[in-house]
Amino acid sequence: MRTLLNIIWLVLCGFWMAVGYLIAGVICCILIVTIPFGLASFRIARYAFWPFGRTVVDRRDAGAASCVGNVVWFVFAGWWLALGHVLTGVALCLTIVGIPLGIANFKLIPVSLVPLGKEIVEIA
Repeated sequence: MRTLLNIIWLVLCGFWMAVGYLIAGVICCILIVTIPFGLASFRIARYAFWPFGRTVVDRRDAGAASCVGNVVWFVFAGWWLALGHVLTGVALCLTIVGIPLGIANFKLIPVSLVPLGKEIVEIA
């Protein structure tokens, strides 16, 4: 079932969401200081590309630098990525088939707002 949902996700919105994260990651990696944000964006792009069967957990070793970095990320990139998830999630929830995909889109909003100090893990 995960594979079927992931394929439908990929066709309807996953590709475009992953492209958004990849663009944010490339922009962040162009500037040397923001490379950690770019790497976080690339991790989330993989998650946005194929989300079913994965979840986001907090990293125990994240410290104050992650908190400060999340504030910077929110101001410059997080809000528009989260807005994309909200708009796509609402559009998907308008159909019966799209409801699970819309819920998955809403599940991506917290990690798109504050990606540092998070880890994406496989669900057993």
